[in-house]
Amino acid sequence: MTLAADLFFSFRSPYSYLAVGRYRQMTEDYDLDITLRTVLPIAVRDPDILFTGNPAAPRYIFMDAMRAGQFLGIPIRWPRPDPIVQDFQTRKIAEDQPYIYRISRLGQAATRRGKGLAFAAEVAPLIWDGSVDNWHEGDHLSGAAKRAGLDFAQLEAEARDDADALDSEIAANLGALQAAGHWGVPTLVFEGEPFFGQDRVDMAKWRMEQKGLARK
Repeated sequence: MTLAADLFFSFRSPYSYLAVGRYRQMTEDYDLDITLRTVLPIAVRDPDILFTGNPAAPRYIFMDAMRAGQFLGIPIRWPRPDPIVQDFQTRKIAEDQPYIYRISRLGQAATRRGKGLAFAAEVAPLIWDGSVDNWHEGDHLSGAAKRAGLDFAQLEAEARDDADALDSEIAANLGALQAAGHWGVPTLVFEGEPFFGQDRVDMAKWRMEQKGLARK
């Protein structure tokens, strides 16, 4: 019996990047279907939190994400450009956000086609692994879409022409994440139980094994 789970994911989250490839590998090794559910990062979802939180938090997240990548053997570098346009000294979020809405809509369009997880697993390294600059330009995204079995021209047209509906679906993803009992990403939800963080991948697998997760 194929087990099913939802992965709540943000293209700006370094921890989402560190988790998504491992979850994709799990679907390739086991009788498991994981639906990617893109959510917008907190920076545009609720930017006030960034101004009222502890000022040490961004420094710690950066340090810890880099350390976690080293521990896992997953290359990681802060994106160039950052999917969120932000002044890191003041933490102010720019009004114009040309990257995050586009890539989030592309991710949701891929989910509509049943290939959201594959798309995210191909795109996230472009953003995060340090192998390319300007991940949003040239043929980087189209190549990632092709590797995920998708037609990038179709995704791009849908992200442009059906933006309002895609944004509504992304907002609904956030509602589903909150209903499952969490607010952050990456969170895998299996049978109503949330597993938050890149350090919960093995624990989520352990729970699914208890429910009959079987190798292909």
